[in-house]
Amino acid sequence: MNMTQKSILLVDDDDKLLRVMTLRLESEGYSVIVAGGGDEALERLQERRPNFVLADLRMPGMDGLELLSHIQVQCPDLPVAILTAYGDVPDTVRAIHSGAVDFLLKPVERDKLVECIRRYLVADEEAEGWARGFVTRSPLLRAVLGDARRVARSDAAVLIHGAGGTGKELLARSIHAGSARTNRPFISINCAAISTEALERELFGDCHHSAGVHDDHIGLFRAADGGTVFFKNIGILPLELQVKLLQVLQDREFRPPGELGSAAVDVRVLAATCDELPARIAASAFRQDLYDRLNVVSLQLPALEQRREDIPLLTSFHLSKMIAAGAPRRYFSAEAMEVLTTAAWPGNVRQLFNVIDRNAALARAHVIGAAQVRQSIGEQPVALPQLDQARSEFTRNYLRQLLEVAGGNISRAARLAGRNRTDFYKLMSRHGVDPSRYKSGERGAPSVNRT
Repeated sequence: MNMTQKSILLVDDDDKLLRVMTLRLESEGYSVIVAGGGDEALERLQERRPNFVLADLRMPGMDGLELLSHIQVQCPDLPVAILTAYGDVPDTVRAIHSGAVDFLLKPVERDKLVECIRRYLVADEEAEGWARGFVTRSPLLRAVLGDARRVARSDAAVLIHGAGGTGKELLARSIHAGSARTNRPFISINCAAISTEALERELFGDCHHSAGVHDDHIGLFRAADGGTVFFKNIGILPLELQVKLLQVLQDREFRPPGELGSAAVDVRVLAATCDELPARIAASAFRQDLYDRLNVVSLQLPALEQRREDIPLLTSFHLSKMIAAGAPRRYFSAEAMEVLTTAAWPGNVRQLFNVIDRNAALARAHVIGAAQVRQSIGEQPVALPQLDQARSEFTRNYLRQLLEVAGGNISRAARLAGRNRTDFYKLMSRHGVDPSRYKSGERGAPSVNRT
């Protein structure tokens, strides 16, 4: 990474700290833009867009979190870290829930400061030109994107796993964009949206000669010559076409319908599944040998509930796209954002964007409130448990696992837990765990969550 091309916007009302941190950052090769407060920082953003923002939490007038909210509207993908000398838990929670990428305590150690900036700038640089569609600060998704970036440079087949709405086609397009085939066609086909006969013709082509009429449909494989073909819902592919696809992957050729000779195939095959393939293989509805050919590299996209820290960032990103397209400016209140962050999202990012669209379209004011958001998602129960609830559930499952391992022997389970028998009995009683269910010979089935 060429650090001389990276600029940092440093926002603080302490002139001495600005000078010290400027010297530190410039010694690392960064260009530093300074601002003495939130209003001045927004003016600097209008003049020049930095690569990273470091903002003090407590400043006269506009504080760091208010500045963060403005930046998320103007530049939703611009990473912002919050600086503070007041390292209490509420400030940390507010900063992270508001979309800050990090939270640094003053006085900031040089190594921690540089590591924080470098971590996000490296990730952003890797995303430039190939994975810009992914808006994330989730370590889980960043790890997947890192694997995708590496495998993009090869020609290996990739099977992308993930629930609906997690971005499987977006990842496939990113892999294509990061490959040597990026200037050749990328063709996507949905195996669940077309009949077997039509799907065969779409893939392999067809030639008809009748009454002097020549109808030649070359098919997607030949149309994508040198590029990438992406199969959505690969598990629905009919068995007779699975055989032909296997031939393409094995021999790099196929015999088009209506033709005598074989056609060479120079395409990379990517496929996506909602994880139904093992069941379909067991039911003899999907070929194991084809699965093995497709699954050379396996990438698992996380569900939105596994990357809840991205919800404020995704919300700001989608709102900014709507504004750029001419929609009225809308904001979610802090309470509404809390509802979005804790709600169940079975439809993942696609569902989140639909909810944002619905609320923005129906909003009567610039600020969208929590009540409207709850109504739009159908008053779904909170999916993110409270801390005490999560701790209690973890303890309950932990006790059950210990009893399973110990075969219901309380003394042995207590030793494994590092507790005495009395304490262990109290824990079981408090969390409603019945040890008799786990004694050897009395367990008819594996332990399940009975609460």
